[in-house]
Amino acid sequence: MKYIFLLGIILCFSCCKAERTEGQVNLIFDTDMAPDYDDVGALALLHALADSGEVNILATISSNKCSTAVPCIEVINTYFGRPDIPVGAVRGEAPDRGTWHKEPRWTEELPKRYPHRIKTTADSEDALALYRRILSEQPDQSVTIVTVGFFSNLQNLLRSQPDRISPLSGRELVQKKVKQLVSMAGAFPGGREFNVYVDVKAAQFVVAEWPTPILFSGFEIGSQVLTGKKLAESGIQGNPIVDAYTMCLQQDNPAGRESWDQTAVLAAVRGASCYFDVERGTMVVNDDGSNSWQKNPDGQHGYLVFKMPVEQVTAEIETLMMHQPER
Repeated sequence: MKYIFLLGIILCFSCCKAERTEGQVNLIFDTDMAPDYDDVGALALLHALADSGEVNILATISSNKCSTAVPCIEVINTYFGRPDIPVGAVRGEAPDRGTWHKEPRWTEELPKRYPHRIKTTADSEDALALYRRILSEQPDQSVTIVTVGFFSNLQNLLRSQPDRISPLSGRELVQKKVKQLVSMAGAFPGGREFNVYVDVKAAQFVVAEWPTPILFSGFEIGSQVLTGKKLAESGIQGNPIVDAYTMCLQQDNPAGRESWDQTAVLAAVRGASCYFDVERGTMVVNDDGSNSWQKNPDGQHGYLVFKMPVEQVTAEIETLMMHQPER
């Protein structure tokens, strides 16, 4: 049985890669790095996919004003040999959320242990300027945006006006340059989820006004995919991903942490169809931060439903998170 399971993983992996015929995915990663550490796993997974040639990471951006968010992003980018990936952070009215984990706090420990250049989140580039610059430089309909945090940056982008970077408004720039938005947000067909209710006004605006398709990986997807145990038990030294999971799993659940953000990245880069079915319709964000769903086969929105067995998705994500950087 074990061998059949492993063979299934290999065949699904090959099938998923074979289905991708469009070359590298040009991707902007927008994260609330700090409250939880599935963002760490998601960024590690993204770098693994970059090393395999499947994705080109255009920028890594924080939707969280927490002072250690950007330093932690830079630690991971640098560890995987990409210290020059542009990094930005939200400005203005936006959430400032630190980790809820007890000592040792991984968000403080990673910048102490590993190289990075930006000392605090406030010292990084304005996320809005970075978004506009990166998008303006890309071919039309070529960029995938993955947001695994708050919608604050995307709201600022949509509301932005023409400037020295681009003669287009933010909405026009998104419509011209963005292929799709993939978001870890919401609960389906209805519920109340952290990334939505923390900045509910931004979530309402973006979900209602975003001009391209949006694919949601809901709370119920990542909550079934527990990863990180192999990392924590690997004994690998000098690895910030291992360190974060080792520090946190002993406080949460030694069997693994939910992989909310990783599922969004996986679907964004390799496509949903290998792993998931997609229910189409329209997501509505309510004033209390909850969301509801209006089913419509022609809807602009979609949410993921498991197609591949959860165990296989879990194994594939865990394997990608275990990837060591190419030196």
